[in-house]
Order: sequence, then structure tokens, then C-alpha cells
Amino acid sequence: MAGASTVLEDSSVLSRLDRALLPIEQVMALLSGLAAFSLMFLAAYSVAGREFFEAPLMGYVDLIEMLMPLIAIMGVSYVQRNGGHIRMDIIIGAMRGRLLWLVELIMVVLILVLMIALVWGAWAHFDRSFDCARPFCSRDSSIDISLPIWPSKLLVPIAFAVLCARLVLQAVGYARAFWLNLERPVAVPLIQSVAAQARAEAEALDGAD
Repeated sequence: MAGASTVLEDSSVLSRLDRALLPIEQVMALLSGLAAFSLMFLAAYSVAGREFFEAPLMGYVDLIEMLMPLIAIMGVSYVQRNGGHIRMDIIIGAMRGRLLWLVELIMVVLILVLMIALVWGAWAHFDRSFDCARPFCSRDSSIDISLPIWPSKLLVPIAFAVLCARLVLQAVGYARAFWLNLERPVAVPLIQSVAAQARAEAEALDGAD
């Protein structure tokens, strides 16, 4: 989706829950962006140290390993909220009314089932790594500079749990739209036409001036 968010809001409980979850998702997406941004500085520092001082950044690979969950996972719920993940919009965009909401509901429920399984597995993976009877509460560590890995492993079930909360809200939103045959339901991303996307992009550029 381009431009501004296509998620509608009103005074309903569902919309209030949607707005309550959004700041958490925004903070997580910001952390993800900052982690990606910091990776450029780490790479520049490591390359400069190797080329000019023959001393690259120690533990560069370890730091990348620690940052990967932040970069790859922390922003996933925010993107889901705004409908920014890869979708078959050519097919979905041709549907209307209850059929559209039913298909969206089925897809969201299937994703939710998968994510619940991933939360369980990711938490078990973290639990195997965390042990406060050991130094730094860690049963394992990175190879080069022995950083404890459990903080990165903990981020995965946290991010997936927030995504599960988002998927539950969207499932309720699609189910409500299907039941009431709504045209523009709240708390779910609405599909934009090409013209609507162009207008949103133009409005975003005008606002930046």
C-alpha cells in the first residue's frame, strides 16, 4: 500500500483496540529501522578499520547476528496493520462484498494459526538459551566475542505475539464486515485502487513541502 494508511477508525471498541495497539507497533517498527540504520555504521567502521588500520571491528558478525531479529521481525506487525505485506491484489481487488471479507478472514485466520505455532516454537527456542544459573543467564553465546544470544531470541516471540494480537483484531474486523456486509469496515487495511494510491502519494508529497 502506498501513501497514508488505509485503516479506518471510529468510536467502536474494535477501533479503540486497534489504535491502542498501533503505538506499540510503531515503536517496534522504529527500533527495526534504527537497527538497520546502525548496521550501515557498523559496516563502514569495520571496513575502514580493516583498510586503514588493519583492525576490523571485533565481533562484527556477532553484532549482525544480534541485530537480525530487530531488522527482520520487529516491524512485521506494523506492516500487517497497514496492509503492506505482499498480497495478490489483482485477485483480491476483483472481489467485492461478503466474498472479499470471507477470503480476507480465511487468510488472516490461517496466518494466525501459523503465528501461534511460531510463538510457541520461538519461546521454546528462547527458553533453551536462557538460564540464570549461568553467566549472563545464557546457555549459548556468539562465536567471536561471546555475546549472550538469548536477548535476540526473546525478541522473536515478543514480535510474533504482537503480530498475533494484530491478526486477532483483523480477524474480528473481517468477520464483522462479513456478518454485517459492510463496505468500509474499521481496523482492517482497505485495498486502494491505483488512482487512490497515486492521490495518497501526491498528498504525502504535498504535506512534506
